[in-house]
Amino acid sequence: MRTQVVEVNDAVGKLLGAPIFHPSGKKLLAKGHQVCEDDIRLLSSEGHLRVSVAVLEEGEVPEEEAALQIAQESARGSLEIRMAAGGRVNLHTTEPSCILVKDEELRRLNRSSTVTAATLPSLSYAVAGQRIGAVKTVPFGVPMRRFQEALSIAQKAAPLIEARPIRNPTVATLYCDPLRGERARNLFEGIMRTRLDRFGTSASFVLSSIEEEEMLARNLQHLLRAKPTLVLVASTTSPAGPEDAVGRAMRRVGCRIENFLAPVEPGNLLLLAYADGIPVVAAPGCFRSPRPNVVDLILPPLLARYPLTAHEISGLGHGGLLQ
Repeated sequence: MRTQVVEVNDAVGKLLGAPIFHPSGKKLLAKGHQVCEDDIRLLSSEGHLRVSVAVLEEGEVPEEEAALQIAQESARGSLEIRMAAGGRVNLHTTEPSCILVKDEELRRLNRSSTVTAATLPSLSYAVAGQRIGAVKTVPFGVPMRRFQEALSIAQKAAPLIEARPIRNPTVATLYCDPLRGERARNLFEGIMRTRLDRFGTSASFVLSSIEEEEMLARNLQHLLRAKPTLVLVASTTSPAGPEDAVGRAMRRVGCRIENFLAPVEPGNLLLLAYADGIPVVAAPGCFRSPRPNVVDLILPPLLARYPLTAHEISGLGHGGLLQ
């Protein structure tokens, strides 16, 4: 890419090599802006007779085209790609979604010295219309060889970023207490409602139970028959692990324990299991307060029907200190 100074009338269709300002200091046109007929009239009225423009060399890909192609190869799901000024492409959700990002592939793309891509954290929640990512290339033009290398990284990683939609999830909740299940419901239901409302949903099926293996298993089985998106177990006690009443009841109804313990504070005692693909979550202490905890981190992927794994939970430690 090289720059040259041309007459204003000869600048149509070319990229500005430098920003243009009004004498007051207000920016009229940004660097990299593609000049159109309306811009010519504006520049002439402001007394600009000549402007600096960028001229692409043979074999260079315009920045807008390069950023757009890489974004198209990288992104999937419920999102739209919007062009922005200066060779930047923004990604916006079209409906409530969980954002999934391949961390190592994103690092590789960002080490290409050709393009940068910034995203929301993986597993995070995004409302409809929210910007979840941005792709930006080097200014003006990208050498073809470097563009092809970056494009190859995006293609092999696809989808590098995904907006996985959250559509009409159904949440089942089981409240339990060693003496009286309704006590747990009275303590936690308001907080549960507040937490689920953050993600645009509510509890569709609700039961209360004494915290005893057989009774818990019976109630869990009843909730699982309804085929909810997920089941949340809200206990007034703090079970130490899968061998306590809740964990034993999970296994009794056929749950496969996926993960126990999470590198998140608060929320260390997370217990995640699956029963025929339906996640069942116990998180002692996490329903006593609406303040952020591990449940808020795992709800977006589970509500989006994404099968969260122990490997992904282990990665929550970086940033897992929430308070």
